[in-house]
Amino acid sequence: MFKSTFSACLLIALATALHAEDKPIGLGAKPIEGAEVILDGSRETLDSKWTYWKGPRFASALPIKWKVVEDPVNGGTCIMTDDRAADGGKYGAADIVTNKAYRDFRLHIEFLVMNPRGNSGVYLQNRYEIQIQEGDRTKHGMGAVINETDSPYHAFAGLGKWNAYDITFRAARFKDGVLVEKPRVSMYFNGQKVHTNVEIQKVWGGPNSGVDGGNDGGKGITDTPQGLKLQCEGHDVRYRNAWIKELDLATPDTDF
Repeated sequence: MFKSTFSACLLIALATALHAEDKPIGLGAKPIEGAEVILDGSRETLDSKWTYWKGPRFASALPIKWKVVEDPVNGGTCIMTDDRAADGGKYGAADIVTNKAYRDFRLHIEFLVMNPRGNSGVYLQNRYEIQIQEGDRTKHGMGAVINETDSPYHAFAGLGKWNAYDITFRAARFKDGVLVEKPRVSMYFNGQKVHTNVEIQKVWGGPNSGVDGGNDGGKGITDTPQGLKLQCEGHDVRYRNAWIKELDLATPDTDF
């Protein structure tokens, strides 16, 4: 009996390990085949792959003022959301967005919050925010599809430690200019599955937050691909190891 139980457990463990290798997730995950590295801690990649989002509250100027700083955990360098134009929590004043626009995609990105209440955010298609907010366990808090899901705060590694979001996103679909399928997202947070095929209802935060935020209270989503955006709110939040792969998801299923 013991031997058969042990064998069954071993098989399950091996299957789990093989499954994890099929979909690299979590800290240090390397780019999958066909993925593009969009942040590697260098000034060269930051300046070549990114620009400012020139929304209604934009108040900075190129070149990007975000800093290349030392990785306080593993050495090397990372990117710090340090732009004085955003002081006081003025999101939209100095947010950065990829030069390239994306429709459906698989994203890996790592972040570190240095101080209590540190705030930033990862915006899918410069519309839908996956929140970064230390100390906030509400629907507006850490790891939430903002204002739409509970915060999976249990998966957060804590202040001064690196965290990883692994995301599969499917853009909204339109027919004859009419929205027929809402956007969807699935996500792993530090290797734990926290969101499964969540249907996103709207763009939150108004016109200063992202594309279409000012259209019909955020419900007026337009049929346009957009870049990945990272938010600056005058806090010390740092990013590294970000890569993205374009997908073409025929069905409304984003599960890994």
